[in-house]
Amino acid sequence: MNDICLVGGSGFIGTTIATRLAQRDIPFTIVDQHESRAFPQACTTADLRDADRLAQVVKGQCIFHLAAVHRDDVRPISLYDDVNVQGTRNLCAAAEANGIDRIVFASSVAVYGFAPKDTDEGGEISPFNDYGRTKAEGEKVLHAWQAADPTRRSLTIIRPTVVFGPGNRGNVYNLFNQIARRRFVMIGNGHNHKSIAYVENVADFFLHFLQSAPGVHTYNYVDGPELDMNQLVSLVRGTLFGKADVGPRLPQSLGFVMGGLADIVARVTGKSLPLSRQRVRKFISTTSFTTRHADEHGFAPQVDLSQAIQTTLRAEFIEPDPNRPVFDTE
Repeated sequence: MNDICLVGGSGFIGTTIATRLAQRDIPFTIVDQHESRAFPQACTTADLRDADRLAQVVKGQCIFHLAAVHRDDVRPISLYDDVNVQGTRNLCAAAEANGIDRIVFASSVAVYGFAPKDTDEGGEISPFNDYGRTKAEGEKVLHAWQAADPTRRSLTIIRPTVVFGPGNRGNVYNLFNQIARRRFVMIGNGHNHKSIAYVENVADFFLHFLQSAPGVHTYNYVDGPELDMNQLVSLVRGTLFGKADVGPRLPQSLGFVMGGLADIVARVTGKSLPLSRQRVRKFISTTSFTTRHADEHGFAPQVDLSQAIQTTLRAEFIEPDPNRPVFDTE
């Protein structure tokens, strides 16, 4: 029997975790709606919404639950609940049917919503979008699964901040790309902080909990030292152009006006645009997180944040590899 089942393992984080497992000769399988480009021989296709199929293919001693619907522009909106909530119920049923007592769940700091700076695991659950709401609901489903057999079942919930790294096409890449193409304009004063996490550190953090004891263990994950937007943009511009400044800047109020106009255009044309009022709000907000359990889990990341940013910039814009797989996420 294979040890680890990576549900949603064909994606960005899952592929990095699978690479780590292969390097350590730890047996694993991947269950995903899409075939894994990196490990096709280890992959079985299945939809999280198909309970019968999951019960047939989810095997092993531990499940890494990485699958989710997460983009801002998902349609129909019911997919958030169908995949993130009901799909998690289906996965719990598959675990129970196959005697799997350990689940490591990729949740998100999105469950906290627009949280106060330095929010830790005790922060209020107050999501502002359907992704955060359904991640929080998924956590409740998993809590119920663990509580049904509390002396045997182990549930580790990991809430990463925004994850980035070479090959990812999410929000951090979009920011870097706008700067690299000289199309970036800072909105607001740039004093807001943004917690982010490097994919290799995140993968190592997940693997740190392969042997967690029975019970529920909940951790935020963020890399540091944390940067505000001025520092982040200056680091990117310094690496790419040798110019350690933020470039042009717009007042916050004008950014909201432009986002509102973009929303109108999107509604009229039916096209998703890179600018919206919600994205402006997300950009100027502080999303700063911490953990109160660092001493408890004893994990030390191998790559510091500035080094991770520079590594990503080199891989994407300075010495790009056209054969590197990319992952369209947000």
